[in-house]
Amino acid sequence: MSQIQDDSWRFPMPLMCSAFESGMLDYTLAQMPKDGFGAIAHAEAFYYRGLPDDACRLAEPYLTSEDLSLRLSACLICAYANLSLNRSVAARRCLRHLEETGKDPRVTENPRARASYMLFAASACVLLHFPSPVSREEFNSYAALLPEGLRLFATYALAHRSYLEGDYGRCVGMAENALSMKQGSYPVAEIFLHVMTAVGWINQHDTDRAKAHFIRAWHIAQPDDLIEMLGEHHGLLQGVLESCLKKDFPQDLARIIKITDRFSRGWRSVHNPTAGASVADNLTTTEFAISMLACRGWTNDEIAAHLQISRGTVKNRLSSAYAKLGISSRAALRQFMLL
Repeated sequence: MSQIQDDSWRFPMPLMCSAFESGMLDYTLAQMPKDGFGAIAHAEAFYYRGLPDDACRLAEPYLTSEDLSLRLSACLICAYANLSLNRSVAARRCLRHLEETGKDPRVTENPRARASYMLFAASACVLLHFPSPVSREEFNSYAALLPEGLRLFATYALAHRSYLEGDYGRCVGMAENALSMKQGSYPVAEIFLHVMTAVGWINQHDTDRAKAHFIRAWHIAQPDDLIEMLGEHHGLLQGVLESCLKKDFPQDLARIIKITDRFSRGWRSVHNPTAGASVADNLTTTEFAISMLACRGWTNDEIAAHLQISRGTVKNRLSSAYAKLGISSRAALRQFMLL
């Protein structure tokens, strides 16, 4: 690791870096500096609240900023926001900006800047299910340089990678350990971690623990309306979201499903050039959740109980999914689910 250190470096994603109690987001934003970092913090808030147009409007001017921290922040915010707006070309352009920024000597020679870039490069790839350009070992050597909020987000990214590798125990262990060891209150990163822990538990067939973590994420998210992350992980949650919100929060559930639909369209449009026909791009959210559970070996009765629907509904939705995908068995589902 280079020994060059710039004490004037301000870490990217200032809102994610900020410790504040749930429900205090607007107050925290009001305390932000009236400069580029304040604008980026507001762009973050717009994105987390499911307002990608406003997020892009504020962050786009910083995509070519001379301040590399602002540029890194803008690249990540605009990449995800453009996915939610189904602007695949713009999303890919932001990812290229991110990659190019990583080659800047000011990033390669400054350990704090390098740590920030590595985190963002890895997290951008993990959500898209692309191979990470950064090895776990390489990133671990830099992670301690990050402030706590970004370290928590880094743990989410690593836990998500473990999920993609099929190591659900490691996914849960990393996320739960980070949550238990944290020193401050970082709502944004904590929502990511609780949601990922729920994903890990549902893939181990432990619905009670999965729901407990999702409900914790919901309790953190609801006061500040931080619902984007919930919608983005809908498919991976495999019905946990519906089972926790359908009865008491039907209007919020409907809003989250809309986020899921638009984000999924953008995600697929970016992923399809490499995935081809192996991405299920025409299933409803319910069909997708049922298909994911079926791929995991859940019976129709177990799926019905988990989603609080009838066994007949499960059977009908699976049949609809088969018809849309042109298949006739559960075994054939796996190639479409990106498990």
